[in-house]
Amino acid sequence: MFSLLLLSIVLVGSYFHYMWRAEAYLGQPWIPDAGARLFSQRPLPPPIEESGIATYSLPLRARGRDVVDAEGRRFKLASVNWYGASDEIFVPGGLDVQHRSVVAQTIRSLGFNSVRLPYSDEMVIENPHILPHLLAANPDLHGLRALDVLEAVVTALTDAGIAVIVNNHITHATWCCGADPCDAAWANDHLGPLCRVKQSEEDWIRHWETVMERFVDNERVIGADLRNEVRGVWGTMPWDRWAAAAETCGNRLLKMNPDWLIIVGGTESGNDLRGVRERPVVLDAAEDRVVYSAHVYAWSGWGSREGRYAKRSYASFAQAMRKNWAYLVERDVAPVWVGEFGAPRHPGMGDVNYWANLMRYLKHLDADFGYWAINPRKPHDNAVETYSLVEDDWVTPILDYRMRDMTELIAGTGGDDDARAANGLKSVGGEL
Repeated sequence: MFSLLLLSIVLVGSYFHYMWRAEAYLGQPWIPDAGARLFSQRPLPPPIEESGIATYSLPLRARGRDVVDAEGRRFKLASVNWYGASDEIFVPGGLDVQHRSVVAQTIRSLGFNSVRLPYSDEMVIENPHILPHLLAANPDLHGLRALDVLEAVVTALTDAGIAVIVNNHITHATWCCGADPCDAAWANDHLGPLCRVKQSEEDWIRHWETVMERFVDNERVIGADLRNEVRGVWGTMPWDRWAAAAETCGNRLLKMNPDWLIIVGGTESGNDLRGVRERPVVLDAAEDRVVYSAHVYAWSGWGSREGRYAKRSYASFAQAMRKNWAYLVERDVAPVWVGEFGAPRHPGMGDVNYWANLMRYLKHLDADFGYWAINPRKPHDNAVETYSLVEDDWVTPILDYRMRDMTELIAGTGGDDDARAANGLKSVGGEL
């Protein structure tokens, strides 16, 4: 009996020791490889002119796995997120540092052809005057309210030849997304006095209408990303319930402008589109307007048997992508826009393992994507945004491993080139 107990203790101790070592390895700093160092020493290639929205015949439509223009030419969504209007400051970040047109030009110079622009419902409800110091580099916007500033930013982006997708990010104006049940879905009125900002499904739709009425005549505002990372309390949101709400909201928006794309994210914080197999989103007389969206981060997959994506082999990672959302692309059913993913400027080994697997898979699919984020600073306490692609001046690009891969992803190159392992991330491509 004593021997059995001792053996059990040894086995349990060995398991926890292995897990501790594995977790410690994930956090070890990654030393940039030769390819990343070489990329950082060269100027960024100019943006691909023909990828810009100005070269397309609008409006856009969904056709099979692709978003296409009026002539059937694919418009690959090569997007970046520009946040802030969904946070405490009620305004896209950086307007205190650069004029909005300069930020737009920076985004285009990095090669992106589209921007995902989040807002909060609280921003729409309050629509406050924006504090002047937040608009220091945009003095013509002084005295304006939040929605006016958002409109000015959208106009600057579309004038620069960038398509815009508006995103309802969160109910409360704060950083997304935590365990707060008040922000876990599009409506929270069932929670009673628990929520500081309460809204029903009808309120949510009316907020959408308030925002989008400003863009009815701007054809380069191409769509509405209906809600960020729907999850319910601890991942309990049924897909059927969310799909029905998305249809109701999408149909209302299409009455305002029948040309918008209606973008519907997965449940489980954007990771899970499995429900589309049996229950697709179907809009009234507009079956070619639906685009789905998935979010993929290093910590995604944490509740599964295989664990977080930071620690998975490529085979395990690819299997999860195909199961959760990529089957829609591979079977030419519907477009899926990977609307959020990202990694830090100075990554650990787990970050780079995730990144290498994701880039390999997205290039293989030639996927539509949206990197999080352009912002070098977070709104709260002006904290450093470690995922940023530019320096604090909002102009100087960070030429590192991330931008190297995204130039390939934007251009549609490098998809199945396993030989690039010699130039890239082969040391972290396996299971950790």
